Amino acid sequence: MALTAELVARNARVVEDAGPSPGAVYLTDEDYEVAVRDILAQGPPGDVWLFGYGSLLWKPAFHYVESRMATVRGWHRSFCIRVARFRGTRDLPGLMMALDRGGQCRGKVFRISADQAVESLMMLFRRELVVKPPGTPPRWLMAWTSEGPLPAIGFVVDRRSQFYSGRLAPEEVADIVSRAAGHWGSCAEYLHNTVSHLEELGIHDRNLWRLQALVAARIASFSAAKASES
Repeated sequence: MALTAELVARNARVVEDAGPSPGAVYLTDEDYEVAVRDILAQGPPGDVWLFGYGSLLWKPAFHYVESRMATVRGWHRSFCIRVARFRGTRDLPGLMMALDRGGQCRGKVFRISADQAVESLMMLFRRELVVKPPGTPPRWLMAWTSEGPLPAIGFVVDRRSQFYSGRLAPEEVADIVSRAAGHWGSCAEYLHNTVSHLEELGIHDRNLWRLQALVAARIASFSAAKASES
């Protein structure tokens, strides 16, 4: 893996949280309650399954009782959500990952017991959904596991969202990911964590593997240029 922890550290910097973006409408407690109620009403009764493809693989924000490897067809990982906060700034927006249409995505499904579903989804939605309408609304997907298919909640990009970047070329994505950072950390750190954990799970995402190499080369180039100037 070209994008090492040492290279990511070179890109680290302290960024103050500039606060809510001007004009943004943020979700309220009532909005979260409605979102959880609606998604549960659309799914089957009983325990709830969630599909994790990125940060949920290495930083779950909910309680679960079981996990399985799973594949969702018709969707793929993509750095396609522009963010001016968290892992980006208004001056240098970053990119975060979501499921976009096309291809397939290998990840994990997590089972949440029915009696914990509301509490767990409230915690998760507060992390994943910030403004309204959200750029990555939750929806029910069909996840294929070794024990058969099962419905699971996943977060997919809304291509009508103002935050959707469209399908950028890998080089354009690398230019952004190699530079952007916010008060949650850098986009390069997010990419490194994701690819590292995917590889540990035996999931080789070809697009992200190419992206991490491009980002690593850019960070190394920045560092070399700074060194030559000093």
